Amino acid sequence: MKDEFVFVDEFVPGIRWDAKYATGDNFTGRPVDGYLVDRVVGTRALCAALVSAAEKAASYGFGLLLWDGYRPQRAVDCFLRWTELPEDGRTKRRHYPNISRSEMLARGYIAAKSGHSRGGTVDLTLYHLGTGEPAAMGGDHDLMDPISHHGAEGITRAEDRNRRHLRSVMESCGFRPYDCEWWHYTLEDEPFPDTYFDFPVG
Repeated sequence: MKDEFVFVDEFVPGIRWDAKYATGDNFTGRPVDGYLVDRVVGTRALCAALVSAAEKAASYGFGLLLWDGYRPQRAVDCFLRWTELPEDGRTKRRHYPNISRSEMLARGYIAAKSGHSRGGTVDLTLYHLGTGEPAAMGGDHDLMDPISHHGAEGITRAEDRNRRHLRSVMESCGFRPYDCEWWHYTLEDEPFPDTYFDFPVG
């Protein structure tokens, strides 16, 4: 692993994770290039901010559940290749019901260069500390649809409140949101703002 990059679970007490791209439970339907283990990696700076975020979330009765952190450039390239493959329908209903694969790049759901590859971006949600159950957010990870946007219509009052809790937690701890994805946050003061890494997660 590169200097300043670590496994998040070793530096953020109590963090939970489900590294979607290390499994078939993602929009491609299979493990993604560069993810060798079901763990989440990030910079030490990201971890320090997540420690603060976890403490803040706990004050609302929530814990943090991570889906992704550092993402190798080879994984980003894998996403781009996947968008050019013929549609097989395996993940469409769950992840992109109202658009085609070829539209994902133009609509901002994937990118040729991702902030994740700089090590300062995280995909995450909240879970209830009392029950361990994920908080209702009005759509799952990587649902590429307007309902995933901040301020989206069509979600319940409780789902909107939970999204607002997550945003409040993350912004108060030095992260900025991404308009198209309620789960995606980038560290404002990321240590590698212009470097896109490609070492594997593992």
